[in-house]
Amino acid sequence: MESVGVVFMGTAEIACPSLAALLACPNVRVTGVVTQPDRPQGRSLQVQPSPVKRLAEAHGLPVFQPERVRHPDSVRQLAAWRPDLIAVMAYGQILPPAVLELPRFGCVNVHASLLPKYRGAAPIQWALANGESETGVTIMQMDAGMDTGPILSQRATPIGPEDTAETLHDRLAALGAALLVQTLPGYLAGSIRPRPQPAEGVSYAPRLRKEDGQVDWHLPARVLWNRLRAFRPWPGLFTYLPPCEPSGGTRRLLKLWEAEVVPGHGPPGQVLEADPSGIVVGCGTDALRLLALQREGGRRMSAREFLAGCALRPGLQLGNEPAPAA
Repeated sequence: MESVGVVFMGTAEIACPSLAALLACPNVRVTGVVTQPDRPQGRSLQVQPSPVKRLAEAHGLPVFQPERVRHPDSVRQLAAWRPDLIAVMAYGQILPPAVLELPRFGCVNVHASLLPKYRGAAPIQWALANGESETGVTIMQMDAGMDTGPILSQRATPIGPEDTAETLHDRLAALGAALLVQTLPGYLAGSIRPRPQPAEGVSYAPRLRKEDGQVDWHLPARVLWNRLRAFRPWPGLFTYLPPCEPSGGTRRLLKLWEAEVVPGHGPPGQVLEADPSGIVVGCGTDALRLLALQREGGRRMSAREFLAGCALRPGLQLGNEPAPAA
């Protein structure tokens, strides 16, 4: 493979292994990194650099952080780097035609799904939430659409019952990085030819919202279990407690961390059993046994610890409506 100058565009933690793989790839010169501007993060809202920026600076790479990559000044800055190729993963902005047309080898993207499934911002979470048995990564040649470009290569991985968005994130980050550097030599030499995405099987993975994590107890228990695994750590899966402090109190948010699907019949959202082995709650089909929970303002606890401080008894109702008077 001839020596090529590559500009890397990425922001989120999932993109860091791809940048690291390019830095270690023979005949690849990473000439610059484009990432989102520093943003307030965490409870303190202190301005922080992106994970990709931290990695780039650790390797002494020039970093460019435009508010809008489609602005003419941004395009001129990228053109000054004269990239042979632009590689993208989890950057956070759609690239305009003026950027897509800059490199002689075009722009390639590492996407965390088996396209055309789960185009969009949250493919890992929605694959889990929808109960998929496998997912994977796609290296694609970018066009002006949202993850619509032709495919260069793909690699699948099974989704196991133990998987969460966190475990899949790390596995797909490593898988995408490895596939990127394995694909580039053939792509640049012309032996790997882009193939159009199939017209059938298209689905979308929109950006997560806080309300996506709110429990609808009328859904089947297995659907809620999938969402619990998918929405960790954010927005989480949450419901609302009836007042359970000795003083009465008010309804408080309850975040669910671990649960299992169990046989059960009862009104959706109603506590059916509550003992140290777990809190069983009725769903539209079957029930969920809650194993680890976190009350608003508190710490994550096992069911045993939780019940020691909040006497949830069978018959009480979880959800968005006020609990009936005892």
